[in-house]
Amino acid sequence: MNNMIVLPLIVPIITAILLVFMREHIKLQRIVSFVTMLFVSVISIIMLVQVQSVGIMKIDFSGWLPPFGILFVADSFSVLLVLTASIVTAICLLYAFSTIGERHERMFFYPFVLFLIAGVNGSFLTGDIFNLFVCFEVMLLASYVLIALGGEKFQLRESLKYVLINIVASWMFLVALAYLYGTLKTLNMAHIAQRVAEVGQDPMLTTVAILFLVVFSLKAGLLLFFWLPGSYSVPPTAVQALFAALLTKVGIYALFRTFTLMFPLNIEVTHTIIGVMAGLTIIAGCMGALSGRDVRTIASYNVIIGVGFILIGLAVGTESAFAGAVYYLLHDMLAKALLFLIVGTMVYLTGEIVVKNMNGLIRHYPLFGWIYFIVLCALAGIPPLSGFIGKVLIAQGAIATESYILLAIGFGSSVIVLYSLLRIFLASFFGETSVSKEDAKSIPKGAYAAFTLLAICIIALGFGAESMAVYVKDAARTLANPSIYIEAILGAQ
Repeated sequence: MNNMIVLPLIVPIITAILLVFMREHIKLQRIVSFVTMLFVSVISIIMLVQVQSVGIMKIDFSGWLPPFGILFVADSFSVLLVLTASIVTAICLLYAFSTIGERHERMFFYPFVLFLIAGVNGSFLTGDIFNLFVCFEVMLLASYVLIALGGEKFQLRESLKYVLINIVASWMFLVALAYLYGTLKTLNMAHIAQRVAEVGQDPMLTTVAILFLVVFSLKAGLLLFFWLPGSYSVPPTAVQALFAALLTKVGIYALFRTFTLMFPLNIEVTHTIIGVMAGLTIIAGCMGALSGRDVRTIASYNVIIGVGFILIGLAVGTESAFAGAVYYLLHDMLAKALLFLIVGTMVYLTGEIVVKNMNGLIRHYPLFGWIYFIVLCALAGIPPLSGFIGKVLIAQGAIATESYILLAIGFGSSVIVLYSLLRIFLASFFGETSVSKEDAKSIPKGAYAAFTLLAICIIALGFGAESMAVYVKDAARTLANPSIYIEAILGAQ
């Protein structure tokens, strides 16, 4: 049964390789890629149920036991993220079928999307920090292609910046790995945690931990987000949605694993830095969202605000805060994907990107307008939608630890998110429209299906909070008690 853990990585890679040989068969590529993501989603559900019944699952490749071999680990935290990432990818593919165009599809769009999700899922499931680096690189290599897909001049400019930043971050990642291995003689995450507990987190290990913090902050957009708004605005809309939903979340996941499992001792240094960075990230994101004139910039800065808010949960460090962060992380993946799909469609319909130049959309597209209103309310944290539960749980943790400044910044950001997205809603969807009904472009059925499915997921995540609670609480309990993870990996030896 444990062999299924590797499927969310292996199946997309094998399928992607096969799709390379189907370049001329566009419809077949669509069917195969979509069915692949549905299959991975079903496998993820089975794994999630299995983790609840038997505990944390692992697979040791070639029979080499930890800490010597490569292993994949499935706990509630990682599997929840794999499931959500796979669902989001399937829905974004559905949107892409009717919007991306054959020119892009013949540029191996579907293989690279599958390579991207393989890297994302591998990052969530690996139990070895070197393989986390490998999966990061698989994900990044695919994203390098997707961000430049189409070869427009503005894409190449932003993609060059994106590639250079990630190359520097990857080099720093390797340096941190070298020092970590030189100090502890292991790269297995559970074994690292065990060794750190034995020898203590001395200044060298604290320095390595801070280096990992810098690397993963670049990946997550935590304070070091200067590359993000431009990079997320230039690829095709379906790719923008995938980037907003998935890429920063892998960095956030790595931060949680690093500072709850491997380096949990010197929290007065590391968690204080994370808290300060989270607060500054939210403030900067709010300033960008308020000052942004075009819809894509406003959406990009809302991604940054979400990153900061989730990492308040890590900085606070209580089990309640962890539960809130996990729940909000799942919500953010769904809501940001929907937000970027809607924003990209608005640009397509109007031919404009500046908010004040769009108007009257709801007259021609009423369902489209009210789906935007749903994601607006969810991102602002209005109950009972999905954003509300996570915010309440993080607030409980912040109150318990008297982190009132972070609490105020976090909830102040909800007002800014509401204002920035409501500004788009009022300016772009209402008012007089200059486009007649005959001249109005139609929204493809596949796009409407993607909007509707993501909106249903957001509503279900809010109303189904009680059903999700068992999985989220288990994830939070494992994060708050790293001994559970360590014993599951090393305890049987």
